[in-house]
Amino acid sequence: MNAHERHLAADNIGLVTPKRFHCDTPLKLTSGRELPSFELVYETYGVLNNKGSNAVLICHALSGSHHAAGFHAPEDKKAGWWDGFIGPGKVIDTNKFFVVCPNNIGSCYGSTGPTSLKPQPPITEADDTDAKAKVKTKEWGADFPLITIKDWVASQKRLMDHLGINQWAAVVGGSMGGMQAMQWAIDYPEQLRHAAVIAAAPKLSAQNIAFNEVARQAIITDPEFFAGQYKDHDSAPKRGLSLARMLAHITYLSDEAMREKFGRDLRNEKIHFGYDVEFQVESYLRYQGQMFSQSFDANTYLILTKCLDYFDPASEYGDDLAKAFERSQCRFFVASFTTDWRFSPARSREIVDALMKVHKPVSYLEVQARQGHDSFLLNVPRYKKAFEGFMNMVDIL
Repeated sequence: MNAHERHLAADNIGLVTPKRFHCDTPLKLTSGRELPSFELVYETYGVLNNKGSNAVLICHALSGSHHAAGFHAPEDKKAGWWDGFIGPGKVIDTNKFFVVCPNNIGSCYGSTGPTSLKPQPPITEADDTDAKAKVKTKEWGADFPLITIKDWVASQKRLMDHLGINQWAAVVGGSMGGMQAMQWAIDYPEQLRHAAVIAAAPKLSAQNIAFNEVARQAIITDPEFFAGQYKDHDSAPKRGLSLARMLAHITYLSDEAMREKFGRDLRNEKIHFGYDVEFQVESYLRYQGQMFSQSFDANTYLILTKCLDYFDPASEYGDDLAKAFERSQCRFFVASFTTDWRFSPARSREIVDALMKVHKPVSYLEVQARQGHDSFLLNVPRYKKAFEGFMNMVDIL
């Protein structure tokens, strides 16, 4: 099926236009700092019913965006990042649900973040023209505050109120998105009826934090980083960001998936005994890193990896995850993948065990899948069928 045919397919969202929510009420952050105002870019699919009871919140992963389904223009070749799961008759059925997917604060896809203009003091008449121009165009850059998933959920709650939604029929997310679904159930237990937590963990392991730190050091030590103010130098730490993405990409795939896709295949049929690209997997990783460094922001990557590191909802409840879930009122669906070594099935079972300990309704699925952590984005039949079964049970009041 070519791009034009996909646009017209009966189960496709079609063309979508991002929307923007501006909030002037200050947002107090977990760090103690405050955003005086903020904006969230978001997309919606389907129609909100009269009772406002059919809304589903989609939470994206670390480098994700608000563009979860459909196309932005007729010439687009690539649909939203979860297009295989969102649409008429799909797992998250837009004939039934009103789907909302925001881009989180701190990101670089339009919501308030390091690439946004920083609020400045009022400009006086005494300021010269150059000073005024600089003030008007100054981005947050490295001055953007560190944030947490708890902060994300608080900002999403503001969007929920703006849209006139009293309760989410479901909050759904994979990876870092699954962490947001858990935080919703803990912080706003009366605001959601179902939560889907896919390929996630209740907190990062030391190994995962270590991967994130190596990625951050690759960026910070890039000569073009300039302490995060690279825009002032008309520069960008693309080399460091590319290396960070290459490292992360390795953790998203399983050994089996990489072996099946690349093996030890050579790019040019023979070894040349040098440090240029020789193996196909090297070529693939370099390409992924280079493409990412051209479309993503380095300060954003630093902030989002820290956000991931900080997630630990049990820390507010005496390091007792079961106690953290005690006030939750929703039904949970938890899914993991056997070859996911970034967020292994053992981490999902920690979530399930904690929920069972406080007698919360939970369904758990461990899926045989060779694709590793990225399996949650893909059409893995058993996973997709179970996920669809859960969403079919989501009640519309």
